[in-house]
Amino acid sequence: MESVERIEQALTAYMDADSSAPLLNESMRYSLLDGGKRIRPRLLLLVTELLGGREADAMPFACALEMVHCYSLIHDDLPAMDDDVLRRGKPSSHVKFGEGNAILAGDGLLTKAGLLLMSQDGFDGAKRAIFEGAYAMVSGQSDDLNLQERSAETLERIHLNKTGALFRAACVAGAYLSDPSKAEAMRAFGDTLGLLFQMTDDLLDEAKDREEGKLTYVTFYGREDTKAFIDDAAKRAESILAPYEGEAADTLRALILKLRSRTY
Repeated sequence: MESVERIEQALTAYMDADSSAPLLNESMRYSLLDGGKRIRPRLLLLVTELLGGREADAMPFACALEMVHCYSLIHDDLPAMDDDVLRRGKPSSHVKFGEGNAILAGDGLLTKAGLLLMSQDGFDGAKRAIFEGAYAMVSGQSDDLNLQERSAETLERIHLNKTGALFRAACVAGAYLSDPSKAEAMRAFGDTLGLLFQMTDDLLDEAKDREEGKLTYVTFYGREDTKAFIDDAAKRAESILAPYEGEAADTLRALILKLRSRTY
């Protein structure tokens, strides 16, 4: 069974029906169990495997991280934020359930992630990594929403947090679940992957971002410089993996290639 299928099964198991709040449960499941790419939980599992840890230990952390990610997507789509009516090809949560219920669905997923993490014995470093990632993500969103300065430093700070924080959390948590001595190297790996993901995203969303006046790598540096930054980020990520061999390392290298050249 592929890792994405195992993640789907685990997420479904953690989202057992709650008869005390049926609409809340339905709206959380609507956004969480909708067949996303699961890049962040897969990354956590892969780093754990890369460093010699066990998937059984890592899976609850991977699922909690995906809950945090899905909560952020629900709130990102709200009219007060990005005002997107579609998410992954279907109506956004606030379109399907109403704005108030969408806010509560996001709140519920974030809280459920915390409860899932706290139910695990040990691995305090991994728990902290995910909570820190969640807060850094919100910090980046705040910087983006209340943009004061269009500078290279502001751009990098926003993207390292708004997008990169959960990539960083996945990699650091994976290290703490297997070999904590590698946490700083995996932090650098996660930051680099996060920037790689965001810069390719900026290329894909160029027309929309320019129309809305957003600060992105493409609107700030232009397409050609952004492509050069993407190549550099991919090389840096690959260099961090250079000491590692085996299936997890190969899969991570394939992920770098996929992020580098993605068209979705």
